[in-house]
Amino acid sequence: MSNGAREGGHPVLQMVDVGRHFLQGENQISILNGANFTLDAGETVALVAPSGTGKSTLLHLAGLLERPDDGDIIINGEACGHLPDERRTAIRRSEIGFVYQFHHLLPEFTALENIMMPQLITGLPKAEASERAAQLLDYMRIGHRAGHRPSELSGGEQQRVAIARAVANAPLILFADEPTGNLDPETAGYVFEALDALVRESGLSAVIATHNHDLASLMDRRVTLQDGLVVELT
Repeated sequence: MSNGAREGGHPVLQMVDVGRHFLQGENQISILNGANFTLDAGETVALVAPSGTGKSTLLHLAGLLERPDDGDIIINGEACGHLPDERRTAIRRSEIGFVYQFHHLLPEFTALENIMMPQLITGLPKAEASERAAQLLDYMRIGHRAGHRPSELSGGEQQRVAIARAVANAPLILFADEPTGNLDPETAGYVFEALDALVRESGLSAVIATHNHDLASLMDRRVTLQDGLVVELT
């Protein structure tokens, strides 16, 4: 199933002195304040921090869904924080995959079709998109559910389809924001293990936000957010 693991060692993501600020009345609230973070090729990092500390903001900035007020986001050597929207969209489409707490699958399409969709958008022929989607479903151990719509799938199955969709275009980096937060503990465990195995088999780099310290321990490194900075956990 692998697309070939990329060589490790070089940074695929760098956040350099990143700031993100919001106005609350007349007061400026700093979510990130000079934050620095580096993700190397093939590395998995767990982002473990309480709610309200800026986990989602950090992921949205790193994934080019928001722009930093200060500093820059460098993806695979390209400074992206202040690029035109068209270029940022192109980078997101080719280099970045995103998984959310809620699956956001398209309800009118089957599991297979949901995974085909991002591939078709990039121009991949339908037959190739279907073949890769089927491979990903098999890898996530739900190939037998390929023809089912999201409403016919369990919560764990829906999230596994969402994970497969996020990696369908073989991105460089996968961001996951509490991907098992909406699941019961047992289901969360096997969904997270499937995600971890898929990331490692594909040679992806990944940043995964989670409240679950047991799941976070499966990652190569753990970081948290403290006073607007990214801090390593030992």
